[in-house]
Amino acid sequence: MNKMTVKDVNCFGRRVLVRVDFNVPLDDSGRITDDIRIVESLPTIKKILGDGGRAILCSHLGRPKGKVNAAMSLRPVAEHLADLLGMPVKFATDCVGPEAEQKAADLKNGQCLLLENLRFHKEEEENNPEFAKKLAALADIYVSDAFGTVHRAHASTEGVTRYFDKAVAGFLIEKELRYLGQALLNPRRPFTAVLGGAKISGKIDVISNLFDKVDNLLIGGGMAFTFFKAMGKQIGTSLLEEDKLDLAREIMSQAKEKKVVFLLPTDCVVAAEPAEQAEVRIVDIDSIPANMKGLDIGPQTLKKFSEIIARSQTVIWNGPMGVFEVEKFSLGTIGLAGQLAQATDRGATTIIGGGDSAAAAVKAGVTKRISHISTGGGASLEFLEGKTLPGIAALTDAKVSV
Repeated sequence: MNKMTVKDVNCFGRRVLVRVDFNVPLDDSGRITDDIRIVESLPTIKKILGDGGRAILCSHLGRPKGKVNAAMSLRPVAEHLADLLGMPVKFATDCVGPEAEQKAADLKNGQCLLLENLRFHKEEEENNPEFAKKLAALADIYVSDAFGTVHRAHASTEGVTRYFDKAVAGFLIEKELRYLGQALLNPRRPFTAVLGGAKISGKIDVISNLFDKVDNLLIGGGMAFTFFKAMGKQIGTSLLEEDKLDLAREIMSQAKEKKVVFLLPTDCVVAAEPAEQAEVRIVDIDSIPANMKGLDIGPQTLKKFSEIIARSQTVIWNGPMGVFEVEKFSLGTIGLAGQLAQATDRGATTIIGGGDSAAAAVKAGVTKRISHISTGGGASLEFLEGKTLPGIAALTDAKVSV
């Protein structure tokens, strides 16, 4: 990563605007049900406060669509963060305007302020220059540490950087780019990618970019059935992207050409519907009943995938193997999470690309046994696609002296 980081700046006596990702789930009473994103931001916040800096944190929460929505206020997050830091966290009821300006100006060295939800203003997602300028006016230095948002050119991720001499990466973004970048640029081999999820269309750019990098590509989830249909197999009522059949054939042809091991399921768990009360069967891929759909990979497929993962030194996983939210169709996904944990125990580098795969790792209880779980599903996907992330590109290059 050729960008400056928060390690490269001394924050003493300076106001530091930090874009964090506090987009956390809240229950009906406003209680945070999963604080992993807040916890991941602590090293950056503590570094700034430890320097004697004045941390001004900004984030979005939910999708308020440019309007104030009390249910999406960040106030409960300020209280939770105060508990985690063991110190008071001040709160401004807006992210720009007189109150935010006053509270930012009143901050003392080693104090922390959280601004209200950025997306209460439509100008945030519009990357409005005036809004970005108002945000920037609150501070002297900018730190980007919300990896889950850097694939979007919003005011707080990209626009704001134009108004700072120094716009640097926080520790979380540094960690994300180190793991993902190392995997793509200089992986320990064999290098295996496991892709799942519903549709080929959501992963086509990832597949194309990975073909020149991986040794093995394992495909599961709903998108596998479009490949099977393209091969002339009967898939019952399984998920199908009819308009992607030619693309599926082209991908399989590319795999042969580039000598990548391209593995599809050999068996699957089928049912009429993805419901707990549904009657399930495990069938060979060539024997899917006409009135049933594939909803998870089968035990033989998990065994084959596991054998390849066991021989791999780098493994990236993005997308579940089935409808894992329903217990009956979760064994493939949960089993795969367990295999990645075992690979990590053996010394392999394992990376989970956020979203549903990260949720599966939590469900499997293996999060501490994975080398890196990305906090940004969409951002990690775009990184794997080889796309430029605007919120990263806008940061100050490391060669600039401090």
